[in-house]
Amino acid sequence: MNAHLPHPVDHASGFRAIRFNADWITRPLFGIALAIAVVASIFGGTGYIAAFAALLGVGAAREWHRMVGERVFGPTFLLSALVIVSALAAEATWPRGAVGWEILAGGAVIVAAYAAFAKLLPAWHGAGPLCIAPALLAIVMLRDAPHGAVIIVGMFLAIWATDTAALIVGNLVGGPRLWPALSPNKTWSGTLGAVAAAALIEAGYVAFIGGNAIEGALYGAGIAVLAHAGDLAESWVKRVFRRKDSGGMIPGHGGVLDRIDSTLIAAPVIAGLVLFAGFNPLFGVHS
Repeated sequence: MNAHLPHPVDHASGFRAIRFNADWITRPLFGIALAIAVVASIFGGTGYIAAFAALLGVGAAREWHRMVGERVFGPTFLLSALVIVSALAAEATWPRGAVGWEILAGGAVIVAAYAAFAKLLPAWHGAGPLCIAPALLAIVMLRDAPHGAVIIVGMFLAIWATDTAALIVGNLVGGPRLWPALSPNKTWSGTLGAVAAAALIEAGYVAFIGGNAIEGALYGAGIAVLAHAGDLAESWVKRVFRRKDSGGMIPGHGGVLDRIDSTLIAAPVIAGLVLFAGFNPLFGVHS
């Protein structure tokens, strides 16, 4: 049964409304475990990161198709999972080629066609692999770029800083909500704190590897904006289908889709800038 969402109010209560719960323990523990797994796969090489991305993609696809109206492990999920895994395998086998993207595009059409045949929601089901896989493919593509592992780690540091600061600052400060009708838990204070935290973390990271810290700070702030955009896009889908979380697979974090939503826009944009526009997100560190 779908979780009914509370009616949003214009302001969050802030520090006075904070109450201890199990998420205080499970969220950081599982967050650290996920971060270690991500970093290990990044430095393990293209095959490892593609395999880890495929695992996340399958989990996210399961949640997507259940959220938009199919039973758990139904045919549209199985088709989407096959499409996502095949696209990532193609990208790992033929790096930075078109095969993976062709598999993704053709596979999405097949998923939508089956959904129409099954009298489901073809547009929503077909959108599943198209919403999930581009970020995963983008990360695998970035891994093969010069300094790819270092670039991806920098991106994730800014995204993790964004997510963490938005939660902490939003809960401590409260205040006006960012977009109550779309995402009742997000506040302007959390959003601004997230941008500041991402800028600070990215500046420190870029300086540490020998780049320009000021440019790194601007880059980090930009990643935070893109991360929020992905988060809000997923929140919109959940509001359409009256879901509070996409799932509960990751204790303290909700579903896999909830965990990767910040990369859905950020990763493709960064990969496009690096691979096709010659952008150097290390700001002074050259190939």
